[in-house]
Amino acid sequence: MNRNLSLLTLSQIFGFTTATITVFLSGIVGSQISSNQSLSTLPTALFVVGTASFTVLAANIMSKIGRRNGFVFAAIGSSCSALLAAFAISQKSFNLFCLSCLILGMGAAFNHQYRFAAAESVEKEKIPKAISTLLLAGIVSAFLGISLANYTKDLIQDQLYVGSYLLLSFLSFMPGVFLFFFKNVENVQEDSLKEGNMRNLKSIVLQPRFLQAITAAAFAYAVMSFLMTATPLSMHVMENMSLKETGLVLQFHVVAMFLPSLITGNLIKKYGHSTIIYGGVLFFFITVLLSLFEQTYLNYMLSLIFLGLGWNFLFISGTSLVVLTYNKEEKFKVQGINDLIVFSTMALASLSAGILLNSIGWKMMNLICIPFLILIIFVSYMADKKSVS
Repeated sequence: MNRNLSLLTLSQIFGFTTATITVFLSGIVGSQISSNQSLSTLPTALFVVGTASFTVLAANIMSKIGRRNGFVFAAIGSSCSALLAAFAISQKSFNLFCLSCLILGMGAAFNHQYRFAAAESVEKEKIPKAISTLLLAGIVSAFLGISLANYTKDLIQDQLYVGSYLLLSFLSFMPGVFLFFFKNVENVQEDSLKEGNMRNLKSIVLQPRFLQAITAAAFAYAVMSFLMTATPLSMHVMENMSLKETGLVLQFHVVAMFLPSLITGNLIKKYGHSTIIYGGVLFFFITVLLSLFEQTYLNYMLSLIFLGLGWNFLFISGTSLVVLTYNKEEKFKVQGINDLIVFSTMALASLSAGILLNSIGWKMMNLICIPFLILIIFVSYMADKKSVS
């Protein structure tokens, strides 16, 4: 742990609460203030759309003003957006609430650059462990954000959930305080490719390992977001389970997303990226299998835990692999394109979650994830085959 990595990890604890609280509450809030129940998850989806649409711009801004200024700017913007969300709920304005979630997502586009900043702060061989260390902070974030959001939901009398978003305004501002002390640095690891002129984007993207990395990361987030977005509505609204039970399932899901980070970096170093990617796909298949049984609290809990485990293996493998496919001078361009693809895919999945949950149900939602899991296996197999040849 160096200073930059420590600051990023601390900021992750507070910054990631934007995502956890949005996933936890925005669908429920949407169902209460929207006249069309099929649009209940639209605020959640717009959060993802905001992230996807701003990824390239966020990378470009940071290339101009530096990581530190970019992170501080995002923290201030996210804090103001949370205040807007609180006002929207108090006015029961669904459109304004959707707008606030969209802007919160734009701020999250900067936060997703934490992992690249962490990778740039360590030597090449330590990249998977640095990313794992950063993601571990998500466990604290999940319990901190969801627990406090639940605790403060009645803070303002007769204004349910306004207090939760006032809290989020404070939490999302804190990374700006910590990262004010962040030091902009050049990559300290050796480049995996020889330095030279910047290659065109096509030659970078068509690398087998880049395709493997982007496929693993994109569909890890897409499948996870697709099912996680639908979970609060499926449990709390359709199956009439308590908000406390729904929150616990999401908390343990996030624990499963991040706790394996203690060993994922070491597993990648020992067994290679592809093996861990295959392991992540296996966990996703278990999630789908569990959906075929009765929809009980225990079933949701186990299903979301395996969903989190699969995301961890796939996303850390994909992220640490993509870092090895570009030169130092190409980093902002490739990182922006990487996140654009990852979060655009995630946005499409999240946008469709509420509509499909209401039309085809929880079990079928799980089953339609299978072709994407097969695609991850195929692309990884082809990348391994070309590397051997």
